[in-house]
Formats: sequence, C-alpha cells, structure tokens
Amino acid sequence: MATPTHSHPYKPILYDRSYHRVWIFGQRCHHGATGTILTLAGALGLILMAHDWKDRALWFVRGSQEK
Repeated sequence: MATPTHSHPYKPILYDRSYHRVWIFGQRCHHGATGTILTLAGALGLILMAHDWKDRALWFVRGSQEK
C-alpha cells in the first residue's frame, strides 16, 4: 500500500499560484466553474448588502448591537 510522500493540511479551498488553479473540497475547478462561483458569490453579497442597506450605519459598529 502506497503512502503519500508529502502531506498537506486539509483546506476546503486551495489555490495554486504558480498554475492559477483552484480546488474546492479536493475537486479542481476550471476557469469557467471558478468564474461562475465567484460571480454567484459576488451577486449573493450584493443582494445581502441591498437587503441590509437601511442598517449600513451599523455594519462596522462593535458590540452586540441592540437592533
């Protein structure tokens, strides 16, 4: 039974800078899939910001915030 010669700490998202590759939970995401994921994440972030826009003054206030 072969054992790995090197061990990497488990990371859910891994980016290889030298080859510009992304792995999510061990599965390599190609450019199109990665772009789609980033676009959806960005769109979700914008939707959440728009939903919470009325409370924007409280976004970075420290503490438990009564509201």
